[in-house]
Amino acid sequence: MTKASPLISIIIPHWNGIETLSECINSLLKTDFDSYEIIIVDNASTDGSQEWIKLNHPEINLVENDSNYGYAGGCNRGAEIAKGDFLVFLNNDTIQEPDWLKYLLDCIQKDNTIAAVQPKILNYYEKTTFDYAGGAGGEMDIFCYPFARGRVFLQQEKDNQQYDNSSQCFWASGTAIMVKKDLFITAGKFDEIFFAHMEEIDLCWRLKAMGYQIWVEPKSIVFHKNALSLPMHTHRKYYLNHRNSLLMLFSNYPLKKIIYLGTIRIFLEFVALCYSMFKLDINHITGILHSLIWIVFHPQIIIKKRMHYKKINKSIDNEIFKCLLQKSIVVNYYVFGKKTYSSIVSKDA
Repeated sequence: MTKASPLISIIIPHWNGIETLSECINSLLKTDFDSYEIIIVDNASTDGSQEWIKLNHPEINLVENDSNYGYAGGCNRGAEIAKGDFLVFLNNDTIQEPDWLKYLLDCIQKDNTIAAVQPKILNYYEKTTFDYAGGAGGEMDIFCYPFARGRVFLQQEKDNQQYDNSSQCFWASGTAIMVKKDLFITAGKFDEIFFAHMEEIDLCWRLKAMGYQIWVEPKSIVFHKNALSLPMHTHRKYYLNHRNSLLMLFSNYPLKKIIYLGTIRIFLEFVALCYSMFKLDINHITGILHSLIWIVFHPQIIIKKRMHYKKINKSIDNEIFKCLLQKSIVVNYYVFGKKTYSSIVSKDA
């Protein structure tokens, strides 16, 4: 690790959980790469994380926020002081293989059109299973439902090296994503209105609109604990997942596609709402309703995002659309029982 003129800046947003952060730092310090710095952005932790970092790791750059700005806001504030040409945004509940940085850098430098790359992300507790947050490269269907090689909704596949090929994907996971700093800034950084969840998908969509590619490099391996900061099945997680997905659809699609695909997506939201009522899942019910109400009452934010998207877009919306799965993963998963990446993307699915 060097602080003089590092090539890579590793930015870790953090909010409480000293033991989790300590394990991540200890793993990072074993990284087989010399030219990097570590920046920890503390989102107003209340457990003494700030003093612990200063005392135990004075070599780390610490940004102390006055409030919890979420993943998006924390990462953006870390990027403001980053010295590296390449930014790596990393969750604090990860550990990494020693050569993980080298493989990411090799991938992103092999082609000038590559803007971002992610590693293969495996589950911390079941290390032969793909992690929920990113798997081996993120994809999305035309209704803005994300999935990944190795994970469709809550179904996580075993890693049998079936996705070990380095390839393009639609989005790279915010669990561990390397981005060229200049392109990150030009794209508008992470949209802080997302707070957490899918802000990296929105960023990757904008990078693709600028004419760049997103890749996954499975030779690089990161293990993730998943859902420590925001547990699964909570109202807030449901709310952010539904709202942020809808926000992307209404902000990034051309108007003609919004009318067609947006109508179907809203219908699917009400189907999910009815299903949640049947299951008496109060958190999911209130999460969906909260997300729909937010979308209705915040048209100004959608308009602002659309204006920025139009400014950076190189008129390649049709090419981007072709990168999306041209069918619904909801229908394939819940109606036809297609629960693996390969079964859903196959032509007969």
